[in-house]
Amino acid sequence: MSGFPLLDVFWTIFLFFCLVLWIFLVALILIDVFRSPDIGGWAKAGWTVLVILVPLVGVVAYEIVHSDHVLGWHDRYVSDVRAKDAAYRASGGTSSAFELSKLADLHARGVINDAEFKQKKEAILR
Repeated sequence: MSGFPLLDVFWTIFLFFCLVLWIFLVALILIDVFRSPDIGGWAKAGWTVLVILVPLVGVVAYEIVHSDHVLGWHDRYVSDVRAKDAAYRASGGTSSAFELSKLADLHARGVINDAEFKQKKEAILR
């Protein structure tokens, strides 16, 4: 028989997961502080210091002061993803490095000859 009863194991696991959730919440708030366009630089610094030095007070204060802000996390995330997707699609959908690697693979397999490889490489690098 060990000196660590089963209920103590469950309690320790519960506390561990609470700690993980707390760290996740603090990280989410810090990410939101820095992603928010309507919070100025000094305010971001202040919120960061408050959340890091006094986490419980900082998190609760941020939730109260920016309650409408916190509820808008999902909306800001969706708009950021849509903006990045639009920028990706506007750029042609692929990077020049990817195109060059694909071209080099075609050349290595013998699908295109040296002249075609050189011509297409110049076109990608322009």
